[in-house]
Amino acid sequence: MNSKINGLLHKLYGTKPDDGNLQPKEALAYGIAGFGQNFICTIIGSYLTIFLTDALLFGADGVTIGTLTGSMAVAYLMLGTRIFDAFNDPIMGSIVDKTRTKWGKCRPYLKWMAFPIAIMTIACFLPVFEAKAPATFIIIAIVYVIWSVVYTVADVPYWGLSTCMTNDTVVRGNMLTITRLLCTLGAGIVTVFVPIITGAVTAKYKYPDTAEGIAQIMADKGVDAEGAKVFVGTVIKGMEVANANTLKWTYFIAAVVLVVAAVPMFFYGFKNTKERFTANDNPPSLGHNLKLLFKNRELLLIVLSGILGGARMVYTYTGGLYFAKYVLQNEGMYSLITLLVVPGGLVASVLVPWMSKKFTKKWAYIAVHLFGGVVMAIMYFVGYDAPWKLIVAAIALVLLGIPQGVNNIITYAMIGDTVDYLEWKTGERGEGICFAMQTLINKIGMAVGAFIGVISFSAAGINSETGFISTEGANTLWNMLVLSGVISMFACAVPMFFYRITEKRQAEMVAEIEARKAAK
Repeated sequence: MNSKINGLLHKLYGTKPDDGNLQPKEALAYGIAGFGQNFICTIIGSYLTIFLTDALLFGADGVTIGTLTGSMAVAYLMLGTRIFDAFNDPIMGSIVDKTRTKWGKCRPYLKWMAFPIAIMTIACFLPVFEAKAPATFIIIAIVYVIWSVVYTVADVPYWGLSTCMTNDTVVRGNMLTITRLLCTLGAGIVTVFVPIITGAVTAKYKYPDTAEGIAQIMADKGVDAEGAKVFVGTVIKGMEVANANTLKWTYFIAAVVLVVAAVPMFFYGFKNTKERFTANDNPPSLGHNLKLLFKNRELLLIVLSGILGGARMVYTYTGGLYFAKYVLQNEGMYSLITLLVVPGGLVASVLVPWMSKKFTKKWAYIAVHLFGGVVMAIMYFVGYDAPWKLIVAAIALVLLGIPQGVNNIITYAMIGDTVDYLEWKTGERGEGICFAMQTLINKIGMAVGAFIGVISFSAAGINSETGFISTEGANTLWNMLVLSGVISMFACAVPMFFYRITEKRQAEMVAEIEARKAAK
């Protein structure tokens, strides 16, 4: 690297040149792997639901899966699979803690799992599935469950790797700050460009739903009044089928492109990182790891906070896309919704190191979520049904990027501190089981986001085949998306009032750990 750039990176990460510890090249490689990982995570987390409801038309009127409507079946699939997957994370964490290879215990999973994740991601969006068919739903449900398990096998060790690379809480916090920024950028690219593309390729299938529009169709085709009803129904039905088929292929191509881009980044992260702090003693059993988990009081508080906060950003998941597509009548507006959050996230990436040093991670976390709850409450009471109200909502979204960004960065750093806490308390680090809790939090958040999104879709009475939504339905969608966020923002702050690890205490624990090792 150029010496000036290298010097800047050392300053950015808080590292020292050639001291045998973490170096900027490694930290960047770690972040690049996360950047690619979020291509895959986001195409599944943000768009598989709408692929099912809008491309495969399980959100259309009259579609049933067993005793459930199609949209409710999708909602329960998203919720059930993610919760099942989340509770697999402790199992995977235990497997990671038992892994012993020449590459370490976390790194090798970046190498081993790149291609399985790629294959299963593409399988979720295969365009050969038949619309509305119960058999299609069952097949995709099975594929999605397999994808979630495969993804977990890579995700848990990836985040655990950060504690194996360095035990300096400041350096690790800086690395995770930049990594989360890169992850957010990767997710942002997908959430911004995919709806723009899908909106553009399906625009020609939009049909007029006003009397004037229908009259114009009749006039253009020379249809008399008697044949109007049959003709218009035929035209609309043809457009609906063409729209769904185009969506199927568009999501499939997007998945393939993102997977091809992401896989090399997994291998780059594997090749250019190093594990320095990995236990070499006898690997623990799952039962032993679960006992360790319940000895880690501080980690359990973070987990409880994460679960309570599962709905805080629900509007950035499927529900926000439904709102843009059916209420704002512009799918591309979802890109704007996600972009509006970005400035606040960038501010957060700058604020986190300063806030952590000035107020501690704990109080920074609490403060930004209380702030987010107030902002969302204002957004809820103001509403959306006037231009000035939409401007207020846009400003609120910018401000909400701050708690979202702080949460994305600071939670990982706090869990890293709980790994040190666990080693100080028990003599065992347990990176795998500890960071399994972070992926559990993430997956529960995705589950809640997708579930509330599709439940809102159903409660709003949306028909994905015709694109119809009533004014009452639009209000229902808004209320469910925003009010759930208000409650979740306030609720997630409560457990953290009882969290006890400070930056000073973490440094003292690490010093005690090193002294014990030296004494042995």
